[in-house]
Amino acid sequence: GRVQRGQCISMLSSQHLPATRQAPSSSRSSGRAAPATGRVQRVTGRRSTCVVFASSQISSNDFKNGLNVEVDGVPWRVLEFLHVKPGKGSAFVRTRMKNYLTGGTVERTFRAGELVDIPDLVRRQVQYTYSDGDSYVFMDNDTFEETRLERGDWANFLLEGAVCDMLSFNGKVLSVDPPSFVDLTVVECPPNVKGNTASGGGHKPATLETGAIVMVPLFIESGSKVKVDTRTGTYLSKA
Repeated sequence: GRVQRGQCISMLSSQHLPATRQAPSSSRSSGRAAPATGRVQRVTGRRSTCVVFASSQISSNDFKNGLNVEVDGVPWRVLEFLHVKPGKGSAFVRTRMKNYLTGGTVERTFRAGELVDIPDLVRRQVQYTYSDGDSYVFMDNDTFEETRLERGDWANFLLEGAVCDMLSFNGKVLSVDPPSFVDLTVVECPPNVKGNTASGGGHKPATLETGAIVMVPLFIESGSKVKVDTRTGTYLSKA
């Protein structure tokens, strides 16, 4: 049946567990942020798989957009960050973060090199099946269990049938991570001007089939298919 968060954690000590990977303490060589301590563990049940992110910490020097952190027992998502090294005083990292529980955003400053907790999260794959008003319905393809979520920013680039990662914290569903890259059709944008080419400069707003608006090059027309980075909401190329 469905692999619950509690089941995942209880299975971690089982002899039937697959190999556990110890996360590296530093990611500078690969360019990817990694916890300073802790483990990333994958648990596979008979019909479904989930990933448990065990308690760990990360240096503020390794912050990146989309990183999940835990501050004062609350899970947050880093939306923006900036490393600041003033002429006088100690370096610090200025961030804008979203509270997963309330949906609110705040600006917060961390000391350079400060260790910050990473929350215990459970991530499982689900499929977006349909929307009902502002509710989005996702289905676990193994258990066929449905989960409803109120529309969030993650819905801006989501098409029916898309496979996503659903994030849970202490048994509560927090959010959905859509695919990092999607191909979407432009349904409305200002007309192309003769002479505009892919090598030309300038951008214009375009409305996509999901309702999201992104800035695209001037040569893009209605009906064009474009590739978008859902993490930043930016145009990448023609699809």
